[in-house]
Amino acid sequence: MKLRSFIAYILVMLAIVWSISSASIATNPEPQPTDLAGESLRSLAAKRDFLIGTAVKPQPLQDEPTYREVVAREFNIIIPENHTKFSRLHPERDRYDFTQADAIVQFAKEHDIKVIGHALAWFHALPRWVVEGNFSREELMEILHDHIQTVVDHYRGQIYAWDVVNEPVEANGSLRETIWYKTIGPEYIDLALRWTREADPDTLLYINDYAEGLNSKSQSFYNLAKELRQRGAPLDAVGFQTHVGFLSSDNSEEVAENMKRYAELGLEVMITEMDVPIDQFSGTPEEQLEAQAKMYQDFLKVCLDASNCNTLVMWGFTDRHTWLTGFTGSKDPLIFDKSYQPKPAYHAMWEELKGTE
Repeated sequence: MKLRSFIAYILVMLAIVWSISSASIATNPEPQPTDLAGESLRSLAAKRDFLIGTAVKPQPLQDEPTYREVVAREFNIIIPENHTKFSRLHPERDRYDFTQADAIVQFAKEHDIKVIGHALAWFHALPRWVVEGNFSREELMEILHDHIQTVVDHYRGQIYAWDVVNEPVEANGSLRETIWYKTIGPEYIDLALRWTREADPDTLLYINDYAEGLNSKSQSFYNLAKELRQRGAPLDAVGFQTHVGFLSSDNSEEVAENMKRYAELGLEVMITEMDVPIDQFSGTPEEQLEAQAKMYQDFLKVCLDASNCNTLVMWGFTDRHTWLTGFTGSKDPLIFDKSYQPKPAYHAMWEELKGTE
């Protein structure tokens, strides 16, 4: 009887495990090949001399064949989402680690995809040795110079553009009081741009922020770019992050007006980190998806219509892998769903790129 009871217990446990596994598979299905035929976003963009892109993460790029397939098929420019940031590349003062960033750059080379580096000087993603080092102005200048020179030289000739200074402006319009600003002074921005140009004369240099609309912050960001140009700093472009519904403007007409004044300065504008969570929209799920699609299409149209915008990069492409899940809890912000199927936003962008061809 004891043996029978034990066997029965084991069978019950196996049934429970099987049930849990089945439920997990049902709620987290293995991604299938995307249901796409014909031209890709990438092929349509190429016909218009346009760059359409996404931020990428190394783990799914390595582990998920469908992730790699979609990136290679749909995009002609990518940004390592986290792995060209200071803390990932330079975890200790005397040690750099390029392993994961190198893998992303190699993937890009193999698929003829341009790469954007993000970000050389930022107040986030700094290792503790920098934040807690209590360095003097001269020491911190040396640290920043060494970091920029080492990283940019390592990727010399392989990076299309560098986000040199990320989020330099506060929401109220003042320069953000980062460790770089407080210790080195506001000239850290000029220095970072100059040092990057010295390390790679052929890469495009930009400063990046959520300053897309027309408000006090975007005015200060514009003033900063204008002053940098007037001082002769090697600034080629500005980046509009475009996290719509979180920090960024949702008014495409304002964004279009803002882009025009940068053209007058001789500066390119890139949309660098776009995502559009559906839960900022009201209505049924279908209506939310349509509103999301229209937002993506409107911003793409603004960039296509502008004389000085030829790049739109999204901060990810599949809802399966988005920073917003853990950061704000916002839902489904990207153009492919969790199973790598294209959403209405994908088709809206496809139609906009297709144009009247």
